[in-house]
Order: sequence, then C-alpha cells, then structure tokens
Amino acid sequence: MDRSDAGRPTKLLPVTHLVRLSVYWLGLVAIVQGVGIILQERIKVLVPDASVQYTTLGLLQVAGVAIAVVVQPTVGTISDYTVSRFGRRKPYIVVGTLLDLAFLVALATSNTVLAVAAFVTLLQFSSNLAQGPFQGYVPDLVAAPQVGLASGMIGLFTVLGVVTGTALATIGVATGDFVWPTIGLAVVHLATMGILLFRLDEGRRAKPRRGRSWRSIAAEAWGRDVLRERSFLFLVASRFFILGGSAFLLVLQVPYLERALGMTDPDVRAAWILGTTVVAVICTAGATIPAARLSQRVGRKRVIYAAAAMSALGMAIAALAPGPLLLAAGAILVGIGGGSFLAVDWALLTDTIPQASAGRYMGIANIATATNAVVAAFVGGLVIDAFSRSGSPDLGPRVAFLLAPAWFLAGALLLRPVDERRRDVDEHADPGTPASSVAA
Repeated sequence: MDRSDAGRPTKLLPVTHLVRLSVYWLGLVAIVQGVGIILQERIKVLVPDASVQYTTLGLLQVAGVAIAVVVQPTVGTISDYTVSRFGRRKPYIVVGTLLDLAFLVALATSNTVLAVAAFVTLLQFSSNLAQGPFQGYVPDLVAAPQVGLASGMIGLFTVLGVVTGTALATIGVATGDFVWPTIGLAVVHLATMGILLFRLDEGRRAKPRRGRSWRSIAAEAWGRDVLRERSFLFLVASRFFILGGSAFLLVLQVPYLERALGMTDPDVRAAWILGTTVVAVICTAGATIPAARLSQRVGRKRVIYAAAAMSALGMAIAALAPGPLLLAAGAILVGIGGGSFLAVDWALLTDTIPQASAGRYMGIANIATATNAVVAAFVGGLVIDAFSRSGSPDLGPRVAFLLAPAWFLAGALLLRPVDERRRDVDEHADPGTPASSVAA
C-alpha cells in the first residue's frame, strides 16, 4: 500500500475493493434494525402491561449501551497494535461475527425478559468487538480522492442493511414466529463477513508496542490526549444527535402504527412497516452518492446542515400525520436527509482523525452509532408509556416523534465548531513500524 509522508494511503482502490470494505455494514445494520423491530413486537408478549412495555424495552438494552461505549474504543485501540498472520483487524471481526451468530440463535429461542436482556447485552458485546476494529479499514486503505466515494458506499450499504433487517423482521410480525427471522439475520451477517475478508489487504502496518502490556494499550483508548482533538469530539457529539433523530422513526414504528394510527392487525402493520421503510430507504440510497459528490464542491458541513433540516421537517410531518400516506411522505424526507448525512459523515470523520490510530478513534466515534438508537428508544419509550398511563396512548408516539427535530437541531449546533479541512499531518504515524500482516 503506497502512502504519503503523513501515513495516508495514496494508491486508488478498485471499486470492487471499496464494495468489500462497505458490505459488512449491511450485516451489522441488518441486525440492529431487525432485532429492534422484533423486540418491539416481542415485548408485548413478554410484558403484557401496556403502560410499561416500552420503558421495559429501553431498560433491557441499557447494559448493552454501556458495553458498546467501553468495548468499541478499547478493542479498536488494541487492533491498532495487533500483529498476526491474518492482519490486525481480521481476527476481531471473525471472532465478533461468530459470537454474533451464537447470541442471535440464543436470542431467537429465549422466552423470558431476563433471557432476552442477557442475550441482547451479549450481542452488543460481540458486535462491538468486531465493529471497532472493522471501522479502521477506511482510514487504513482509502486514499483522500476516494474518501467521498467510500463514504457514499458505506451510506448505501447501511440503508440496504435497514431494508434487509426490516424485511426479515416483518416476516416475523406477519407470522408471529420470530425464531427464523432472527436466525436469518445471523446468516446475512455471516455472508457479509465472508465478502469483506475475501482477498482483503490489511494495508497500514501495526503501531509498535515497544514492550508495553496489552492492558496498558487497552487503557490508551481512554487517554486524555483525545481531549485535544476538539473537532473530532464535537463531530462525535453531532453525529449522535443526528443519527438519533432518524432513529426515532425506526425504533418506534410499531407503537406509532399501532397506537397513533390504530393499526392493530399484525399483517397490515407488517406491510406498512416494510413499505414505509422501503420508501425511506430508496430515497436514502438515491441521496448517498449525489450528496457525497456535492460535498466535494460545497463542503461537507453544508450538506450535513441541509440533511438535518430536511430530516427534522420529515419527522415533524410524520408526528402530525393523520394517516399512513402522510407518514410515508415524512419518511421520504427523513430518507433523503439520512442518506445525505451518511454519505458525508464518514468522509468528514475520516478527514478528522489521526490515521495511525484509526481503530481507536473510529471506535470512539462509533459510540454515537452504537448508542443513539437505544437512547432514542428509551426516551421515546418513557414518553409513550407516560401517555399510556395518563389515558392518551394515541398521543405518546406522536409526542415522541416530535422530540426528533430537537435532536437534529442539537446535532447541527454541535457541528459548528468542527474544522472540516482534511488533516494533512498524522502526528501519530510511525513509518518505521514493522509489518503487522500479510495480504489475505
């Protein structure tokens, strides 16, 4: 892999290689989306009391959020230093994915709140074990001229993951059997891992340990030097709120359709969940590549501001929709805004972080990705259950949706201090580092 003096790759990758770097997102997001919808349905059986269902759903995912916060940066940092015959990222991706399969099967066959909570928590551990190191690949391998395209492709496969997860989950909604749809998510995830690892060059050499213990290296993830990366920290906070704003639509679909729009028939509800998601995702997918190209001309932050404004409008329309058609119209705006954000956010993040420590910084950045939906579900669930207890269950999901525009506003304000200029100097690079891997 040819590199500049700053340690950045300079060799352009073929499109097929960029596809392999992006496809794993499909499997990761399919699990998040599919399990999210499945749990929204299963909670009604696990917790018959409608006044506490969605609060319980949020609580059983809290431990998983804490695990995601700890695991991703820590394992990402360890992978920056890892030397193995398979490379520095691959061992963690393989182990994390295989554990995902085991925990998804266990989740599919669990029938108590305690068991479901335990395997959701374990699933967070295993998926973040793989995800932290995986995210280092784009900074490791993608040259500056291709960062925008790579970011757009990540956005594209992310939304394809949403469709895949939703499609499998709605089979369970329609049939009432969630075992095989959950196992289906595991199969998709395994397939995307295989595509990712096929003939993938690991790229950058490992950072030298210089005799340090692995415990010391793991602690490096939480070193105070990250506080000097002002743009990076504001960007992480911004992406948490912008991703969380869109998450309200995805994680609260079931109670919204059931309580706000009165769709009590599971078949009808499944059809609208799939239909609304597909409409939103088509718009999202269509927006990714154009937004990535536009950001090269007008700047990444301007595109993100426009994306946040469009998504906020879409969520407001969805919250006030008298019927499913206007909900779909709001979902279209959220989809276009979400696709534009996903296409540009990754490029901006890649430009901002120190390249040699990509695993560490991308792991920290993905705390926002790993936690935003759970936080949105928890906050929205509190609102939904509060209105249910007050005798107005139909208003709860609408009020929860109206929180989303405030999330988008917070994300836009937090983006303002971010310096979007590409980082030309990688002070953490170590050109003399010994090779960590061989091409796979």
